[in-house]
Amino acid sequence: MAFVAASSTFAGGLLTNTNQNAAFVRNFAQEGQITLTSIYANPAGGAFLSPGWHLSLNTQTAFQERNIDTYYPLFAKNANNPNDTHRFEGKAIAPLVPSFTVSYNRDKWSLSAHFAVTGGGGKCEFDEGLGSFEAAYAGVLEQKVPGVLPLLLTQGLMAKGMTPTAAAALAATGQYDSYTINSFLRGRSYYFGLQLGGTYKILDNLSAYVGLRGVYATCNYNGAVNPSINYSIPPANIEGSAALNNYGIELNCDQTGFGVCPIIGIDWEINKHWNVAAKYEFRTKMNLKNKSEMNISDEVKALAAPIIGQFEDGKKVREDVPALLALGVQYSPIEKVRIDAAYHQFFDKDSKKYNSAEDLNNKQKYIKHNTHEFLLGAEYDICKLITISGSWEITRYGLSDEFMNDLSFNLSNYMFGGGVRIHPSKYFNIDLGYMCTFYNSRKVADPKMPSKIDHYDRKNHTFGIGFNFYL
Repeated sequence: MAFVAASSTFAGGLLTNTNQNAAFVRNFAQEGQITLTSIYANPAGGAFLSPGWHLSLNTQTAFQERNIDTYYPLFAKNANNPNDTHRFEGKAIAPLVPSFTVSYNRDKWSLSAHFAVTGGGGKCEFDEGLGSFEAAYAGVLEQKVPGVLPLLLTQGLMAKGMTPTAAAALAATGQYDSYTINSFLRGRSYYFGLQLGGTYKILDNLSAYVGLRGVYATCNYNGAVNPSINYSIPPANIEGSAALNNYGIELNCDQTGFGVCPIIGIDWEINKHWNVAAKYEFRTKMNLKNKSEMNISDEVKALAAPIIGQFEDGKKVREDVPALLALGVQYSPIEKVRIDAAYHQFFDKDSKKYNSAEDLNNKQKYIKHNTHEFLLGAEYDICKLITISGSWEITRYGLSDEFMNDLSFNLSNYMFGGGVRIHPSKYFNIDLGYMCTFYNSRKVADPKMPSKIDHYDRKNHTFGIGFNFYL
């Protein structure tokens, strides 16, 4: 019984978005580019922009589905869905995700600022809760109802006018037949990042960047679980249902936190055909503080403490943003064509994450290897007015079965994107892009509940539009 984080809706490693503008949507591999819109990916390249002010304004819209098919034998006792496999569907929508980049160039210097959603990025709703909710309650009901049921039935029979003695005697013959459960879950997670830095042109074709990014996190988790049992008393031919109020949960938790990370970068224009660049973002230490309202009985709180403990009021939860190494290269065989390639490594194994009250900030130990991404893109100037582009990306996570759960899961994937850049004038252009993600579905046996098996799948579509000004 726990409440899910709205994990990253866009591209990137755990708790990291590399998708920062509409230009990315149409061409993922920006690390080797020298453009206004690639300043996030290649900040050192900003030194080679023309003198003066440059401004990029962007917004994106993303739609994601997170579907989980959970097998658990006791699900067959659900009166409303008497099957051992249940589907839990989550809808994540980010209708408006803004970002902006501004830079000023003079002589050998370039000063820049960038604002975007660097982690999270949307809301996720599970109207039927999650399989971990129902499996936990199905198990609790199976084990606990034999002791609870006689008391419930005795109270019900007394309400119908029976004496305490007669009601207790008849209640002792009652049996638990099935259960029903009403639950829902809503999660929201945004990590807002503001990056400030400067680039200096060391040589005519070599530049270096130093900057800082401040990250402010705001998350909310709201949900409830309300179980009931269906019972019968065969000798008296009585059937009924009873709400188990003492076994329910209601939770509303806000989390906020702030962290800072240094960023360094370098860009080398080898010649008019080749450009290479590198960037390193240090780990952002994040402690999220809870402000929670929780309605839960002491008995259920004790049973669920390893999970819901992370939402206790006043508690600080560790959720670091991992360090990132990004390498990029651009090759232009002719003036109208540009071919881009990039590589990302997210150092997830070194970023601390909340695990449980017993094993506080060590969930990262269940990561087998860091996240790796490989990106390819190409652009072609059809004419002075229009540039077309397309790109491909592969993301490989190193998550073990122990790391995966339906509360927050990531899947290795492929992405395809494309779009156009329209050039109405040399002082202004427009980016239009679309990308979709194809996830590798995964089946995981729950280490804590061996008879429970989850099958994870996701879908994602993103649209972006950006307006770029050269003043």
